[in-house]
Amino acid sequence: MYVAMVRHYPVKSMLGGSLPAARLGPGGVEHDRALAVLDTGTGLVATAKHPRLWRGLLAFTATVRGDDVLITSPQGWSAEAGDPRIDGLLSDALGRSVRLTRDRPSAASVERTDPEDVLALGVDARVAAPTLRIGQGSPGSTFVDYAPVHVITTATLEHVGAELVRYRPNIVVETPPGTPAFVENDWVGKELRIGRERPVVLRVTLPTPPVRGSHTGTRPAPARPARRTDPDDGEPGGCPGLRRAPLRRRLRGSRPQRSDQNPRQGRAPLGSSVANRPSARGSI
Repeated sequence: MYVAMVRHYPVKSMLGGSLPAARLGPGGVEHDRALAVLDTGTGLVATAKHPRLWRGLLAFTATVRGDDVLITSPQGWSAEAGDPRIDGLLSDALGRSVRLTRDRPSAASVERTDPEDVLALGVDARVAAPTLRIGQGSPGSTFVDYAPVHVITTATLEHVGAELVRYRPNIVVETPPGTPAFVENDWVGKELRIGRERPVVLRVTLPTPPVRGSHTGTRPAPARPARRTDPDDGEPGGCPGLRRAPLRRRLRGSRPQRSDQNPRQGRAPLGSSVANRPSARGSI
């Protein structure tokens, strides 16, 4: 298997981009989800997983530029995160009073809807949105939902007929022809080694909850939706991607690609195949 793409998303729920190389620390890929938009009225972190309020975030792109992050809006303006105008620009564009921050509040939380409710009633419907604390599986201070790294395979992406932007992974693993979808689920509890020289080692923790296209504002949900796995109740089934904790620090990957580019284009092999067996270690 190969690492086809390494990606980061500097602002939570905005589009990001792929990287030719990346540094990986205990908190995940450098710059990934380092900033977030906060609702000044509620204090909650904005997430496109509450589409009635925040699906507009997915129309923005965030790009690292030197020591700052450049945000480009669908309206055509661009501004750096450190620009004193940024909170006003984002508030006007999103229709809510917000501020951009690098500082994750204590007990930072999001409101997350059930994608099935949104699919049934529409993105503008008022549906239940329980408040969930973020970053509980990460030792860092970024705005990841749970664990520092999200990995998905091309076998799963092809099976569900999805654009990778829907799942917003950090690492896309290209799998050989014939690999079953949701093969990632078999890696839970193991360690994956990426690369031959100074490899990155990831501990696989749990599957990623499902996301649907119409939920997040991308293209409609595919005809073959991902089977659903709930990490909290242990419901069996396939799940698109995995959450992982990095144990080592360096990662090199594919050359830069557009956010909508197929991961098979411009792949970068990093090593040998994943050892998908009950032992504690695998390798990519």
